[in-house]
Amino acid sequence: MLASPIISKAAATFAGRFIGGSDNGWAVQFMTGRMPKPPLPPNRGPSPSPALQRAVVALQMGQIVEAERLAAEVLKANRNDVGAASILARALMIQNRNEEAIAPLERATRRVEDPGLETLLGAALGGAGRQNEAIDLLRRTTARRPPYLPAFQALAGQLHAAGRIDEAVAVLENALVLAPGSLEFQLLLAQLLPQRNERGRAREILEKLRTAAPGHPDILAALARVLLLDGEYAAAADLYRQVVAQRPDDPLTRLSFSASLLEMGDRAAGEANLRLALRGRPQMIGRATAALTMSSHGRFFFRPSGFAKFLS
Repeated sequence: MLASPIISKAAATFAGRFIGGSDNGWAVQFMTGRMPKPPLPPNRGPSPSPALQRAVVALQMGQIVEAERLAAEVLKANRNDVGAASILARALMIQNRNEEAIAPLERATRRVEDPGLETLLGAALGGAGRQNEAIDLLRRTTARRPPYLPAFQALAGQLHAAGRIDEAVAVLENALVLAPGSLEFQLLLAQLLPQRNERGRAREILEKLRTAAPGHPDILAALARVLLLDGEYAAAADLYRQVVAQRPDDPLTRLSFSASLLEMGDRAAGEANLRLALRGRPQMIGRATAALTMSSHGRFFFRPSGFAKFLS
């Protein structure tokens, strides 16, 4: 189940500090309302129009503006086209226009009962800052039977974003009761547990996942994070090195790798990886600064300009 590249987005920055990695994508994307992306609602009428089919292809190809345009045209001609509403909403949400995505999704969910649409609406509400509404909606969706598992992921994400960690853990544990074989939910739970200071439990889960899916970067990154928090810097660095080899352009993993190296006292390698993580990414300056200054073998700068110059 972990073969899908989508799972690489299902990890989180739960430490609340500079510790990053592939495990950060879940917080950044999923928990901010930009994920999950539930499948399209089932076809409830005639086959999709050619225009809607082109909109789907455009969305899959990353042609977001074109997908938005085509879906909007279909929806203008037929306000009852649920598929067009879904595609339009997705295109808007990818552009961080969550507020605009809410209206077409609300209209669609009033016309059909579909947990995928409801989950998408929950993500849009959360992304628009309407977190309580998102949580209420997603709780209703998770109560449906048969269960729609992406709704559990979305609900856990919204609860985490609201700082309701215990409730988020409970949602994931409930999901595992319904789908005990889900490696994805086990991974998500293990990524969340350290925030409740349950690193031992997280580590046990991750070691089992590592056996089930050897070399999977998300599992390695999550386990490395636990090791880093536990002060096992060399072991953490070894795992992060494996992840970086698979994902050399992942700046968050590289920051975590740098943190491990700095804590080991390998300042040269740590600082070199910080430079690679920061290169062309000015938005990473805060995380990189924390990684360098918070390490027991790091550096301190009186001015931000000094740090930027040092890593340039």
